[in-house]
Amino acid sequence: MRKPEVFVQADRGLAAVVARIQDDQWDRELPDTMRWISQLVTLRDLVNHHARDDAWVPDVLAGRTIDEVGDQYDGDLLGADPRAGFARWVEIAVDAVERFHDFDRTVHLSYGDFPASEYLLHVTVFRGMGLYDIAEFIGVEPRVPEETVTALYEVIAPKAQDLREMGVFGPEVEVEPDAPLEDRLLGLTGRNLIR
Repeated sequence: MRKPEVFVQADRGLAAVVARIQDDQWDRELPDTMRWISQLVTLRDLVNHHARDDAWVPDVLAGRTIDEVGDQYDGDLLGADPRAGFARWVEIAVDAVERFHDFDRTVHLSYGDFPASEYLLHVTVFRGMGLYDIAEFIGVEPRVPEETVTALYEVIAPKAQDLREMGVFGPEVEVEPDAPLEDRLLGLTGRNLIR
């Protein structure tokens, strides 16, 4: 993926959903479908996980390894005001991506070495679909701009089956071929319609 603006749209879209989390929702327990790792128990844990992912973006794009970065992003990154804390990490990641141009550079992830373009695809999918999952969990409409839906569909559709085989998406949900693009995006990524 060589379109950093798709990452920016997805990450800011996720931040817009996180900004709508109510104070009494942060400690809500996540369903099993949203717990890809054992440390994700509450909604705050999940948002903190996304914050950690954003915190890593500048270092990953700079080619730094896990050993070089160490544990500086462990623990709570959200602080006393989790909405503002998350928004800060989003802007740090967005700034790094907007200034980045070496898409063929090899970057080092916990699950292997990849071209930066592939890394950006992974994190864009994670942000873009995460915003739908959190919106559904807190009971709000995601309000994703049409251009963001289109951009996400364009980067996900060609890789959807590969991502499904990696366990990123569940089985495709049947959607009418002439359904709105957002419905087709959700079905393609194994999500039931939120409306």
